[in-house]
Amino acid sequence: MLKLKLPTDPRWVNIAEKNIEDILVDHAYCEQKAATSGISLIVKYPDKTKLVEEMTALVAEEWSHFERVMEQLKKRGYGLGRNRPDEYVVELSKHIRKGDKRERQLMDHLLVNALIEARSCERFKLLWKNIQDEGLQKFYYELMVSEAGHFVSFVKLAKEYMPPEVVDTRLQELLKIEADIIANLEHRPDRMH
Repeated sequence: MLKLKLPTDPRWVNIAEKNIEDILVDHAYCEQKAATSGISLIVKYPDKTKLVEEMTALVAEEWSHFERVMEQLKKRGYGLGRNRPDEYVVELSKHIRKGDKRERQLMDHLLVNALIEARSCERFKLLWKNIQDEGLQKFYYELMVSEAGHFVSFVKLAKEYMPPEVVDTRLQELLKIEADIIANLEHRPDRMH
């Protein structure tokens, strides 16, 4: 369903489990950035009624996820820590076309967000199935389901504003780019992506 071209290296989950504080901190910031991205789309495209409605709901849900990650941090005696740049998102965002027609730019923004949600979903699934902490297993299962829904929503929303065949073609292009980014990123113990 997620259409990712390159699965995460299975060793990632072992690294993540050994560095759960760093992973939770990075995850908190990822949820915060997802909410901010939704707000940014509303600000950029206030005339797109369906977009505004869907992003309003998404922002609320992502902020709720941020609060839930904060609860997990607090439960374990960890603080939020400092924000770190997300090289994955930075690299993927470079492929949002600039200076193009407004609807094409919107489509690219939506599809890049869809891919970020898809990769998060895939990683949450790995955590759900493989980590020993039962509380975090349940937590990541719930978030996995939510992120899968976000992926679908972003793609459907792109098809509201551009022809489906154009969206599908661009999604395939971005999926290949995303796979190259994943293949070339260093596996880091302190990152969700």
